[in-house]
Amino acid sequence: MGILEKIAEIEKEISRTQKNKATEYHLGLLKAKLAKYRAQLLEPSKSAAAKGEGFDVMKSGDARVALIGFPSVGKSTFLSLMTSTASEAASYEFTTLTCIPGVIEYKGANIQLLDLPGIIEGAAQGKGRGRQVIAVARTADVVIMMLDATKGDVQRTLLEKELESVGIRLNRTKPNIYFKPKKGGGLSYNSTVPLTHCSEKLVQLILHEYKIFNAEVLFREDSTPDEFIDVIVGNRVYMPCLYVYNKVDQISIEEVDRLARRPHSVVISCGMKLNLDYLLETLWEYLSLICIYTKKRGERPDFNDAIIMRRGASVEHVCHRIHRTLASQFKYALVWGTSTKYSPQRVGLTHIMEHEDVIQIVKK
Repeated sequence: MGILEKIAEIEKEISRTQKNKATEYHLGLLKAKLAKYRAQLLEPSKSAAAKGEGFDVMKSGDARVALIGFPSVGKSTFLSLMTSTASEAASYEFTTLTCIPGVIEYKGANIQLLDLPGIIEGAAQGKGRGRQVIAVARTADVVIMMLDATKGDVQRTLLEKELESVGIRLNRTKPNIYFKPKKGGGLSYNSTVPLTHCSEKLVQLILHEYKIFNAEVLFREDSTPDEFIDVIVGNRVYMPCLYVYNKVDQISIEEVDRLARRPHSVVISCGMKLNLDYLLETLWEYLSLICIYTKKRGERPDFNDAIIMRRGASVEHVCHRIHRTLASQFKYALVWGTSTKYSPQRVGLTHIMEHEDVIQIVKK
């Protein structure tokens, strides 16, 4: 029996099994087996390595955004509107057959936008070049999931399932579980909170499925068996996702209102160029980018050339961005802006910068 057949069989058994207290262990074991087979499926076969090629694009700019969606939802039109790159758009499916990069210039930042070929159902198993598309998506900072507003929730559910099965976790944080395999000593199991989904016996059974018999496990939150399996596997990617509903000019205003109120969702129309500015603003928030301006002594700040950093960046990060030797020659910095109590404030390397702060660095 091939891996695909085994996966299908386990999925059928999971859907057949009634969820109650008695079947929790059985379900946990099935999920562990399922995760194991899916991991095997994603490993590229050695014989296929030479044939064909991936279409990963070199990372450039301040952040990377992957555009994912079914064929003909408007991804190429969106890329052409947002960037100076022209991606072929037509009324037939699979117009885009490779990864097309473009650059969005916004608030002084260069955001790399990747128009990926349309995903079809079964992409995680490699259908329609789905595996390469998903591999590129894993390298992005944010995923924009482009959906057709006229198709209801079918597309969103299918895409989430495809991304979930290859280890991409959307709008979720890493489970707070400490896990460390050991050479001996059996299983050391502890939790700092009451657990409702996992027990010591279930944890032991899941670890045995992965042939791990000695380990330290500490639950710091009430996690599910699925989240524990994610921690064991360790190659999961947790990333923010923005659900963008296109073609809202073709549905009722009530439906537009319902979609717009959903969490992590933005409604747009590429055909009529509606709400694109709000989408850019939201994308900026999801990328957690900030602009920092520099100032020379006795001169006005340079507001034309911003340094783009991630939220939470310190003065030391800014020094490294300007020049790699600057941090070693650093004496102090003067900062104007919302991160200070008064302007200018004299700060050290550990001071955390905020959006639109101005910095003057004084060397030794």
